[in-house]
Amino acid sequence: MLHNTNVTKISIIGAGFVGATTAYALMISGIASEIVLVDVNREKAEGEVMDLNHGVPFVKPVRIEAGGYEDVVDSDIVIITAGANQKPGETRIDLVNKNVEIFKQIIPEVVKYAKDSILLVVTNPVDVLTYVTYKLSGFPKERVIGSGTVLDTARLRYMLSEKCGVDARNVHSYMIGEHGDTEVPAWSITSIGGAKLEQFCTDCCTGVGCYHNCKEELHERTTKAAYEIISRKGATYFAVGLAVKRIVEAIVRDENSILSVSSLLEGQFGVSDLCLALPTLVNGKGADRILEVPLDEEDLAGFKRSAIAMKEVVDKIKW
Repeated sequence: MLHNTNVTKISIIGAGFVGATTAYALMISGIASEIVLVDVNREKAEGEVMDLNHGVPFVKPVRIEAGGYEDVVDSDIVIITAGANQKPGETRIDLVNKNVEIFKQIIPEVVKYAKDSILLVVTNPVDVLTYVTYKLSGFPKERVIGSGTVLDTARLRYMLSEKCGVDARNVHSYMIGEHGDTEVPAWSITSIGGAKLEQFCTDCCTGVGCYHNCKEELHERTTKAAYEIISRKGATYFAVGLAVKRIVEAIVRDENSILSVSSLLEGQFGVSDLCLALPTLVNGKGADRILEVPLDEEDLAGFKRSAIAMKEVVDKIKW
């Protein structure tokens, strides 16, 4: 639970593309009173902080500084974006061994100075590293959150809005499972303006054929979106920065918002001892409660396939 109602301090471990963009999104949002950037390359962090601070006159009062692990003390939320980046042609899972070793160094330092904070993991493969963070930190499961499929869900909603010609804010859907190649669109709980997607397509498009074609196309486009962006510009960071900002908002404002974050499963849909993304109640406690939404057999089977794939990866971690 957030411990200070007057000052919100957020620390970001990793001042690369995602870390710096997240700091920028938080700065503009006005939800943080203090932002600390920590990076193994101290000069890089200092440069980002200088650049951000020159924009302070344009936003709500905020203190932004570069520091070491000792400076994350009393943080309400510690966001972890540090790690090896995904390269063109490389999957998120390819990053496992590199980033597990990095997290073995990071997490004990964070816990040493911010034992009461909520940990928000963004580094890929995010579900595996959320699980690793949970194990290494010893924190309660509610206080270890992965960004999960919050970004993937936004991608799916945007693509559906474009396809169906409606405002993305009126599209309700979730990507579930792994943030990666085995992720699954939860079509059975997808709706537009209160209408099930199949009904909306039948009424407004060319019928059921459109619905099935749309499902296959958008699933593939959503899953491959990161690869497309990385092949063109080398990294993804704008939308993920906004996704992380959205999660932080839900925590800081104690919103009880439902977001597809990744957190520890304890039997939901028959899956335990893994971190995967499902619609989750997010508030000042962190990932407060995972919702067992009414998935149909097809969506449930896809989710379980994703869980099996992640279990195989987790079982190979060298602790």
